Amino acid sequence: MEYIIQLVLSFIATASFGIIFNAPKNTLFHCGVVGALGWVIYLAFTNQGVDVVPASFVASFVIAMIAHMYAKRFKTPMLIFSVAGIIPLVPGGMAYNTMRHVVEKDYTQSIEFAVKTSLITGAIVMGLVFAEVFMQLIFTMLRRKKYASKTNS
Repeated sequence: MEYIIQLVLSFIATASFGIIFNAPKNTLFHCGVVGALGWVIYLAFTNQGVDVVPASFVASFVIAMIAHMYAKRFKTPMLIFSVAGIIPLVPGGMAYNTMRHVVEKDYTQSIEFAVKTSLITGAIVMGLVFAEVFMQLIFTMLRRKKYASKTNS
């Protein structure tokens, strides 16, 4: 039941950010799907005891892969789906706690939160980058295969 509630709420949040980012109306549902799937993957990993950093990496990788597929399907930029889809993974609460502890002059705790926030952010970025490289490799292989079949026939 928890996964269904999380799925619905992350779908609504992601689709809402799609509206804020002026995503085309015909892509809002799919923006919500991208974010909801990414969040459920993150949640499944963390519930299995995986640390939030690798869970963020895997979720952002999946988000970017789905965003690539939707971008091809709808002939729109991938950013429409990936930016909205990443929103549930952004460690905003942890960044807030970092600044709160700085203001309270609890620097040891603030450094701990800052490092964790940076690691999660880096994992999200690396997931997006790895997915981009992976998709470029796939596209290159498909182009070579298509070119080879044209020259052989």
